[in-house]
Amino acid sequence: MSLLTELPQHWHTGPLLTPPLDPDWIALKDPSIVRHHDRWHLFFTVRGRTRSHATAWCACDDLDTLPECRVELLPNHAHYWCAPQIFFYRPHNLWYLICQAKHPAWNPGYRAAFCTTTDINDPTSWTPLTPLDLARPEGKRPAYLDFWVIADDEHAYLFFTSDDGHIWRSHTALADFPQRWAPPVLCYEGDIFEANHVYKLADRPGYLNLVEAQRSDDRRYYKAFYSDRLDGTWEEARPNPNTAYAEPANLTQPTPEWTNSVSHAELLRETSDERLIARADAPLLFQGVLHTNRQGKSYGDIPWQLGLLNPTE
Repeated sequence: MSLLTELPQHWHTGPLLTPPLDPDWIALKDPSIVRHHDRWHLFFTVRGRTRSHATAWCACDDLDTLPECRVELLPNHAHYWCAPQIFFYRPHNLWYLICQAKHPAWNPGYRAAFCTTTDINDPTSWTPLTPLDLARPEGKRPAYLDFWVIADDEHAYLFFTSDDGHIWRSHTALADFPQRWAPPVLCYEGDIFEANHVYKLADRPGYLNLVEAQRSDDRRYYKAFYSDRLDGTWEEARPNPNTAYAEPANLTQPTPEWTNSVSHAELLRETSDERLIARADAPLLFQGVLHTNRQGKSYGDIPWQLGLLNPTE
């Protein structure tokens, strides 16, 4: 079975969450989502005027009701933290949230970090953030961000990007997780930007890596890559010779249109655990914005909102 036949050729999209849920909030970004006990649990970044970055949570039975759900900021870190990834780590019987964060007591102050809970329904139950002992890649890099964990039967792998066309990978034994990370190695170099998210394919062997790219005018879109193993070589999988995996050219939208960027996207997974099992044709949760609504603004003032891409024929 070819992966190309499983990748969506076209998507339909509409907004799900739109700021301001609070008048201080500018943007909702970086979604990560799991289904647990018949409820969706959504974690995402909030960008605000008073506090630049925080992580929020909400839960609902049906995604259609998401705009009516109560949104709460997680109170376990008072400083900058964002770009969450949520999963249940079966060996520890714990929920893990991986993120990027800052703390004045850390050295260096900006790090990949994690927190845990036994109760995903209680936003006050998360432990304080703990830095990961992940080394920065050698050499001068413009960034070091969007940390993403996935595990196979022997190791947990951590992927991240550096905003210079590079994807990096580290690993640790399952018994040593969440620490003792090996020095990062370069696993892909090409025309990509950030937010690479890796999934184990549900209905065939191998792994799907969804990676954000950007046009010369900063509009964001997504590419898809395939590998037969987490420490293997990534090859681009284009569903159509004329379009990438997800971009404005293969979107239909309500009128008026609400986005011409597809940014920081997360597949709706089949499972909530560390294997990150998902179908290649699953709906895709993402952040979007119209280019006209970001012109003349600094990046922190762009009014991103969350939307869902649904595959269509």
